[in-house]
Amino acid sequence: MLNKFLGRFSEDIGIDLGTSNTRVFVAGKDIVINEPSIVALNSRTNQIIAVGHAAKDMLGKTPPHIQTTRPLTKGVISDFEVAEKMLKYFIDKIHEDSFTIVPRPRVVIGSPLEITEVERKAVEDAAINAGARQVFLVENSIAAAIGARLPISESVGNMIVDIGGGTTEIAVISLGGVVTWKSLTIAGEEMTKNITQYARDVFNLLVGERVAETVKWRIGSAIPLENEIELEMRGRDLITGLPKQIIVNDGQIRESIMKSVRTIVDNIKTTLEVTPPELVADIYERGIVLTGGGALLKGLDRLISKEADIPVRIAENPEICVALGTGELLQNNALLKDIALPSTSDEGYS
Repeated sequence: MLNKFLGRFSEDIGIDLGTSNTRVFVAGKDIVINEPSIVALNSRTNQIIAVGHAAKDMLGKTPPHIQTTRPLTKGVISDFEVAEKMLKYFIDKIHEDSFTIVPRPRVVIGSPLEITEVERKAVEDAAINAGARQVFLVENSIAAAIGARLPISESVGNMIVDIGGGTTEIAVISLGGVVTWKSLTIAGEEMTKNITQYARDVFNLLVGERVAETVKWRIGSAIPLENEIELEMRGRDLITGLPKQIIVNDGQIRESIMKSVRTIVDNIKTTLEVTPPELVADIYERGIVLTGGGALLKGLDRLISKEADIPVRIAENPEICVALGTGELLQNNALLKDIALPSTSDEGYS
């Protein structure tokens, strides 16, 4: 009864709880939070020092008693306590200008296709403990398809490839459900690691995660570019131990990430091979839709189109499609009821 009363003064929210970034949609307000899924903790006091962008700025720069951590790995919660604190921080931040002292929002959260019952329970419990009164989990691929404005409830095949930070999910959707799918642990973060390893192997240069990520987005590509692009990359020389700067070009970065890119492309083709022919015919006509931050890798859509011989397009605002999809579901209770995953406890849906 108290939860329902407090819920009247709370904002319903949709959350894309991503490995790299967390995005929060508030009903009637669009995306209000888009921050890295990183938390800085003081190990002496067990208190949160920073969350999101502020915590990311601390990466690699903290004293021993301050730890920067990512509470999600490959799209699932790996540190329950930190994930709960991060969710509570975001929920409280949304309600800081509202009248309620104890917010009790209804929450829709995107979850990976391969999530287990134990992992689902971890997400539900973290959200409930963070202040949610109701928690609904929906598959990321379906949420992304809704956010990309695909007609998921119709009897047509929609193929969506969601390339996030920790996972790449390839799904064929029809009649509100996933027909065939593949989930890979190769995505944006793996490509960043590829660049870090390449710098170590080829240039004897140790670079940080942020440097490698910047290089990936500024000059990384899946196909040769019309004009060569160069960029400086700074780090520590593994031989001398001193600071060092080198110049890398798009061809070298493409070489470093190509194995990961090829894995994604090959799995898209494999998924098509096991998809019912009627749905493949629809996909051939309608094309493949790319979502997630990884969809913005230069030339990736053209490479997939060439390899699969199917039109490929990048969704509008691909990074926020999952969050937009959860937001749409907040306003469509009938559809939410049809596609939400079963709750692991009565409390999550009370």
